[in-house]
Amino acid sequence: MAESLEQQIGGLIDGLLKSYEEGKYIDKVSTFEYPDEEVIIRLIDSLKRLVLQGFFNNKSYKVLTMKSPISILMEDVIYNLTKQIGIVCKYNADCGCASENEIQEKALGITLQFLEKLPMIREYVETDVEAFYEGDPAAYNKDEIIYCYPGMQAILTYRLAHELHLLGVRLIPRIMTEYAHSKTGIDIHPGATIGKYFFIDHGTGIVVGETTVIGEHVKVYQGVTLGALSTRGGQSLKGKRRHPTIEDNVTIYSGASILGGDTVIGKGAVIGGNTFITGPIPAGAKVSVKNQELAVNLTSGADGPRDLPVKFEARELEEDDNWFYII
Repeated sequence: MAESLEQQIGGLIDGLLKSYEEGKYIDKVSTFEYPDEEVIIRLIDSLKRLVLQGFFNNKSYKVLTMKSPISILMEDVIYNLTKQIGIVCKYNADCGCASENEIQEKALGITLQFLEKLPMIREYVETDVEAFYEGDPAAYNKDEIIYCYPGMQAILTYRLAHELHLLGVRLIPRIMTEYAHSKTGIDIHPGATIGKYFFIDHGTGIVVGETTVIGEHVKVYQGVTLGALSTRGGQSLKGKRRHPTIEDNVTIYSGASILGGDTVIGKGAVIGGNTFITGPIPAGAKVSVKNQELAVNLTSGADGPRDLPVKFEARELEEDDNWFYII
């Protein structure tokens, strides 16, 4: 008689349980020692409300002053963020022998230090919104940017995660930026350093590595990679500069790859689409792919396709002031 479905399921469970006992790293079992991703995602939303209170305030609060809903939200953030930071403190060497009370006290101190940074974060976000509006003629107003633009959402989440990263918080900043990555297609490591007036247009496929340094008034289009030249050294490269420096007023068009810790893109440079750069670029330079050609086959009515290729040679950037296009 064929084995019953219940017996088959029991066998599957027994086999899986046996595999759990083989001592793999991924077999670690803990109920309370890992951060709660859902709580962290809710914290992102709460922090977004604190930064952009006028846009994302909770309409259910029927109060006469702004202070009351902000107080409620702030207390909720303090409680949940402190708890999550306390959980990830185990990744810091100085928490190894600390008592639970000491860990919670340290976590609360970090939370309060982080929240003290919110006015500064708001200043940066204000400049980012301005850069988006000035840089994109498709934006009808700044409200559209705040509510709709994925680049704005990715940058806001990065700004929050970066300050936690600077305070030595492990794991939580990465969960935050990877959540933004999953929602927007924009991958910004919380360790990157990004100045004011940062503009991401479209954004899908952008990668900004951990040790990247970006100045002010920088524009980046979709598909750009600011990455490491090589990661073959693995963990031996930890803490070393692996990603490029992008100075003020640089524009990087779609599909460009700029790689390496020794690569510096000088002030005011313009990097054309689909370029591959592994060395320094002087200030004010315009970089493009040379001798690019397009071939177009023309069709002629009832006679069908005709083999009449028409070639368009790419203009040198220095000869074409209109090259500063908007996609």
